[in-house]
Amino acid sequence: MSISRIGGNSRYSEAVVHNNTVYLSGQVPWKSEGADIRVQCQETFGNVEKQLKAAGSSVSKILSMTIYLRDPADYEAMNSVYDVWMPMGCAPARATICNVLFPNLKWKIEVTAIAAL
Repeated sequence: MSISRIGGNSRYSEAVVHNNTVYLSGQVPWKSEGADIRVQCQETFGNVEKQLKAAGSSVSKILSMTIYLRDPADYEAMNSVYDVWMPMGCAPARATICNVLFPNLKWKIEVTAIAAL
């Protein structure tokens, strides 16, 4: 079976496709770092969507998602953005991990996902 690697650099791929499954690397708020959590969530979820589209998938095909938050107090705000973004009836298996120390201290969120093609 073939493995396709999309984007990234010598250390990581933005997405890897294998056996009709897309594995996304951690998506972060590059453009809105330091902004309000809602703005960072909108950008980060948008980045997830862009990477899935580039791989031939979509948000409605996400099987599993892990959301990493710096501050547990941002959980409800993140969910308010997530609830608008995630199509009704398509909720994946999901975990949220808080108190994460990111390599960029301006990031408040990072998201990884696995999706079907």
